[in-house]
Amino acid sequence: MKLQAIDNKGKIFDFGEEFYKGKTIVLYFYPKDNTSGCTKEACDFRDNINRLTSAVQVIGVSPDSVTSHQKFQQKQNLNFTLVADTEHKLSEKYGVWKEKSMYGRTYMGIERSTFILDGQGQIIKEWRKVKVAGHVDEVLRALAEL
Repeated sequence: MKLQAIDNKGKIFDFGEEFYKGKTIVLYFYPKDNTSGCTKEACDFRDNINRLTSAVQVIGVSPDSVTSHQKFQQKQNLNFTLVADTEHKLSEKYGVWKEKSMYGRTYMGIERSTFILDGQGQIIKEWRKVKVAGHVDEVLRALAEL
């Protein structure tokens, strides 16, 4: 199945075979732009991106709109791509679109998760129900072991 989404620049972001060739992708899913945990996670990736090789690409995915992503990226000076998964197609493909509950109310949303994908788009490492503190260091350690 060919998946497409819109990135923070308003361009179609194609998750087809050609996209993955020769790259390692850190694909991380987060619930919402400009919330405390999501901002901390994004800033941790931003602050540590220089520790990655040029063959590694970080992509953040949430159900927020392109406009929301643009504002979030600008406000936090993020140096990687954000993808607007407004129809939840990527989230569903990776099994991170889940029923959640808060204050007795249930709703559908993103379960914070990260995947490392190889040059063919195959998952080589995954983290589900991510706790933000220390997570980027875990991802960097896993990438160093590849």
